[in-house]
Amino acid sequence: MTTPALTALLDFAQPQGGLGERLRCAFGAPLRVLRADAPAQVKPLLEQVQAEAQAGRWCVGHVAYEAAPAFDAALRVHPAEGPLAWFAVFDQTLDWPPECELPPGAADAAQEPAKTRWGAGPERGAFKRDIETIQSAIAAGDCYQINHTAQLEGELLQGSALALYAALRRAQPGGYSAWLDTGERQLLSVSPELFFDWDGSRLLVRPMKGTAARGDDPQQDQAHADALLASAKERAENVMIVDLIRNDLSRVARPHSVKVPRLFHLEALPTVWQMTSDVTADSRPGTTLADVFTALFPCGSITGAPKVQAMRLIHGLEAGPRGAYCGAIGVVRPGGSATFNVAIRTVTAQGNKLSCGIGSGITSGATAEGEWQEWRHKLAFLDRASEPFELLETLALADGLLRHPAEHLARLQRAAGHFGYALDQAELRAQLQALVASHMQGLWRVRLLLDAQGRVQVQAFAMEASPAAVTLALASQPFEAAHSEFVRYKTTRRAHYDAVAPTQPGVFDAILWNEQGELTECTRGNLALQIDGQWLTPALCCGLLDGIGREIALREERLQEAVLRVEDLQRATGLAFLNSLRGWIPARLA
Repeated sequence: MTTPALTALLDFAQPQGGLGERLRCAFGAPLRVLRADAPAQVKPLLEQVQAEAQAGRWCVGHVAYEAAPAFDAALRVHPAEGPLAWFAVFDQTLDWPPECELPPGAADAAQEPAKTRWGAGPERGAFKRDIETIQSAIAAGDCYQINHTAQLEGELLQGSALALYAALRRAQPGGYSAWLDTGERQLLSVSPELFFDWDGSRLLVRPMKGTAARGDDPQQDQAHADALLASAKERAENVMIVDLIRNDLSRVARPHSVKVPRLFHLEALPTVWQMTSDVTADSRPGTTLADVFTALFPCGSITGAPKVQAMRLIHGLEAGPRGAYCGAIGVVRPGGSATFNVAIRTVTAQGNKLSCGIGSGITSGATAEGEWQEWRHKLAFLDRASEPFELLETLALADGLLRHPAEHLARLQRAAGHFGYALDQAELRAQLQALVASHMQGLWRVRLLLDAQGRVQVQAFAMEASPAAVTLALASQPFEAAHSEFVRYKTTRRAHYDAVAPTQPGVFDAILWNEQGELTECTRGNLALQIDGQWLTPALCCGLLDGIGREIALREERLQEAVLRVEDLQRATGLAFLNSLRGWIPARLA
């Protein structure tokens, strides 16, 4: 059976429904398309959308950030480069298409997995100057908070926009995910933020303000969450936007119905912790969809406060339009109930050209360094989706015996849980047993691979005995990827390691260090230093893989964790490279 052409996909949480309920459906060819290219056309378009929905049809579309003056002429924006609002009207939904669950490595060229390349983003010096400009405006009393953003440009090297959307959903599941094909461009949104949910009576707005990176281990992860909840700066950022939205909601709310039933709620995303709050109201009789947008758009979480002044300052700081980014993407269901996301974590595709906005709320307590790191953490979802990868474990097999198999399988299970990969332990063990049975003699390197669809591959390669001693060289520059999830978990994504691997003859591996000057690991194993008679290894919080050889040495108390710095290499009386495959190898510093 031929799959119909797709115009839209929705995978939305149901914010006022039961736990885990989702609206997950596809839409084929529309009955008609509604489009507004001028501010005067936006409200009439929303009125038509509401009429279509009340007539029993589905309406799926988006409102661009630059539509703001349609609702309030005082809101300043750059000229738009696309429609201010675009909606497709449908009489029915379709089943979720299998091509949206694209497996990496699919044989069909039409279902080729996506591969992307992204530019470097804003220059760091210019970013710092922008933050200083915002801080000056806050100090002068011009505003309380500015949501500062920039556009990251990229290229789709392989696969389709639909394949990229599938990869983005795997990278950041849940939330309010949507794919729209407007003909001119495609919008690929995996936004975790609800703009509003309205059933015609009750309104719920759930602003997202306050961010912290996920930790390198469960203890650090919980510490980051606790620190976010306790942060005066992050709570103030959240409260400012909650107050703004309370004021916005009052424009369409019944008297005394605006409430804040939930404040400072933490949501765990794959790469960041986010703080949300709920603001609710009962809409006045006769309120229309256009009225709701007039009261709320754009969402205060992506403007700052006060909204009019914040958008004036944004206009001066940002060189061009935001487009769909920071606008809203959503659905108006038959009968008129509506759910829209705040279009963050959203990629726009035009042919093979990609763009994605990134931003954060700047308050008086913000620092350029802190915001720069927050942007890096938020962009990690793009890195995850940039190309397919497999989870990886490498074990030694000596004369029919695997080295530390239980520890390797446990680590693979942790990685599978983190990335959302299915793992059938029974199937994996059966494949391992078969491989061992056919390699009962000699020394082998066993490679376990697990892909996003749960497929396991087990391979064996002949291995030479480990050297008696090796030479290690200190990397010439800090390892920027130290706190990446592709360092914390072992995968086939290794370009960041390859870029710092040693090239000098006779050097076995490089000693890596993070931007704080802390030692982390080598590119192929962990590191140990003997200081004051005690063997120490860098702590996980410094940004490194929890190697199995390291785990065993810690368990046997041959090693202790410590925060070690580059200068500690000079006072160390012993140096070693270790991993499960090679064991403990004495080393010297080049």
